[in-house]
Amino acid sequence: MSNLKKVNVFRRSLMRNLTKNIGDSSISKNGPIDTSKIKKVLICRPNKRLGNLLLITPLIQEVTETFPNCKIDLFVKGTLAPIVFENYDNIDKIIPLPKKPFKELVKYLKVWTLIRKQNYDIVINVDQNSSSGRLAVKFSNAKYKIFGDLPENVRLPYEDYEHIAKYPVYNLRYTLAQVGIQNKEEPVALIDLKLSEQEIANGKKILNDIIDQNKKTIAIFTFATGEKCYCIEWWEEFYRILKKEYPDYNIFEVLPVENVSQINFQAPTFYSKDVREIGSVLANVDVFIGADSGIMHLSSASMAPTIGLFSGSNLKKYEPYGNNSVAVDTNVNGYSEFIQTINDVLNK
Repeated sequence: MSNLKKVNVFRRSLMRNLTKNIGDSSISKNGPIDTSKIKKVLICRPNKRLGNLLLITPLIQEVTETFPNCKIDLFVKGTLAPIVFENYDNIDKIIPLPKKPFKELVKYLKVWTLIRKQNYDIVINVDQNSSSGRLAVKFSNAKYKIFGDLPENVRLPYEDYEHIAKYPVYNLRYTLAQVGIQNKEEPVALIDLKLSEQEIANGKKILNDIIDQNKKTIAIFTFATGEKCYCIEWWEEFYRILKKEYPDYNIFEVLPVENVSQINFQAPTFYSKDVREIGSVLANVDVFIGADSGIMHLSSASMAPTIGLFSGSNLKKYEPYGNNSVAVDTNVNGYSEFIQTINDVLNK
């Protein structure tokens, strides 16, 4: 680990320890909530990664359904949010936190001033371990403040509670139930990029220029960051098996922004820096296969059947769900099990 990474790890750990006890998500002391009068909500997820932004779309859908008259502001990082949430009609302001606060101190201070000045009805922190998210909730003037965690004695009985897209929804439902809003029993909404029909049609045109339109299509994404990235030898063997098992299928590779390939560009490729365009292409495939990454979540958010490859301990937290999607633990499964999983998805 480089010295810079060590400093960042230490900084994040220090901030979490300093902020973990900030706030109390109990809102019952403020009395019952009239859902029709909730007009302005702030959702805090100060993170710039594509996957983490997509993973808050179920919460946005939940808030929209619960408070149909509200407008939602998002407290995030980076420049992707306006693209990701382009078709969410009730998103109002997107408030980006500077990537390097100490180098952009004026912008950094303006963000907190803006949050303080807004008259939010409810402010919600998505990730309980986010120092900036907890501080934003605390700093706001909202009547109802939800810090992202539950009271110490509460454990919610959901098998999928660990999932980072789901537990903020379950926490919100529990918290609102304390002020008389009925706790919903339906499943948490899917991760959703909200592609338009025109975008999907355009994606089909792009895909048709790459593949044989008369065959079903398998998309692979061979890249990922850090330890999540499988080695060249692993992917080359997997690709060889895919070609043998699915001779009558199109197999093409979605390339990362780095424009690299773990199979040395052996398959037809698709490259784009446009997140929505990538999503529109993936919306037209029969199955997507890739390691835990932003593109894996983008595939899921584009409603493609998605097979996520996991080699670490984060499977339950980040696994794709819905649309026949499934996660595979590559530590306990081999290539033959992967083929069976692909067959199961393709045959549903």
